Amino acid sequence: MTFESKLLPIMREGIEVIKMIFFKKLSVSLAEKHPEWEAKFCSMVTGAVVNRTFGITNDQEPFLSFNRDNLAVIDSERNDLAGDLESIRIPLTDALRMQSLCDQMDEVEGENYLEQAKETGILIGDRDLPLPNSFMDLVRRMGKAFGLIIPPLPDEEPPADTTQ
Repeated sequence: MTFESKLLPIMREGIEVIKMIFFKKLSVSLAEKHPEWEAKFCSMVTGAVVNRTFGITNDQEPFLSFNRDNLAVIDSERNDLAGDLESIRIPLTDALRMQSLCDQMDEVEGENYLEQAKETGILIGDRDLPLPNSFMDLVRRMGKAFGLIIPPLPDEEPPADTTQ
């Protein structure tokens, strides 16, 4: 069980990185697609779509009211994700599947976000489940590319001994 307790938080951190990348890409996409939307509205829709995609319910105000009042817009944008953000379907698929595994191991129950992702075309059905190492490699590469992860610096050599 020690292995699981160390692995799950690392996998969940990786999932969060993919969610941040998803948020960034979706935010840009929605701003281009809907130039008439105010920045705050666009950001709220983006957050709502990301949360719904990953099965997260935000029951705090003002998000609860926003989601209820804009459900048609949120659902419409979720249904367009597969076409609008084709370039990140692979990392989204991997992150959603990894989250599902983590949820199962943590015995977390929630809505079936995997099935919903499949129905909206986001989930790549015939893609193999990633192993933790390959998932984290993908997370590191994408996180670095999006400026979300700073690679560790190489160990510095100790200064030369100048007392001789």
